[in-house]
Amino acid sequence: MNTEPRPFLSIVLPAYNEERRLQISLPKIDAFLQAQPYTAEVIVVENGSSDRTAEVVRAYSQDHPYLRLIVAKTRGKGLAVKQGMLAARGEYCFMADVDLSMPIEELAKFLPPQLTGYDVVIGSRETKGAQRIDEPEYRHLMGRINNWLIKLIALNKFEDTQCGFKLFTHAAAQDLFSVQQSNGIGFDVELLFIAVKRGYNIYEMPVTWYFDAESKMRLWDDSVKLLKEIWMIRQNWQRGMYEPTRTVPNPTPQG
Repeated sequence: MNTEPRPFLSIVLPAYNEERRLQISLPKIDAFLQAQPYTAEVIVVENGSSDRTAEVVRAYSQDHPYLRLIVAKTRGKGLAVKQGMLAARGEYCFMADVDLSMPIEELAKFLPPQLTGYDVVIGSRETKGAQRIDEPEYRHLMGRINNWLIKLIALNKFEDTQCGFKLFTHAAAQDLFSVQQSNGIGFDVELLFIAVKRGYNIYEMPVTWYFDAESKMRLWDDSVKLLKEIWMIRQNWQRGMYEPTRTVPNPTPQG
């Protein structure tokens, strides 16, 4: 059993062939954390890479002991985030994309003292106050179509379920990720679907988001996969596959 004090924050980074971008992102995260008054850990979940992703993390961790590497041999962003979140020890657990398309400094908006009283905070590129920088119009349009379908089939209360930056209390993360079934692109929708069904208090946080031309998102193929996974979420719910695997903590009271 780990007897070390629980860090205030865990940052989980799923990483598939991210050798180059990690060398940029890890120093940015380190500079941010060095300026904070709280303790933190960073967990990189290497996700079946064919490049030097794992070696880059191991090398950086030599001088940054808060950094941990998890090797997940099976591909799938949902699987990688799940493994990282279930291993996270922080009071608050934050998932982020390695490209840091949302600048890491915006993480402060998700945390106390700037925001309190929520179990789940999701970054949003669509709510009032959000900014999307340099995104091609066709990609934005496709995203809005996907979100309309998500609202129609599964979740009608959120403007942006697919932003890769989300914060969970430790209790909420342990609960929600323990019953997550999706290993693919639909895992964000699945987690929010379960969170809504269980009465968690969720806030959609407007963020500044920069389009990355090197994004691994495949517009058409990933949109089709997303719709298939959303349909599976409804079937999983009907089959009782989201029943708690542990005692469900009381969500943060509303209001």
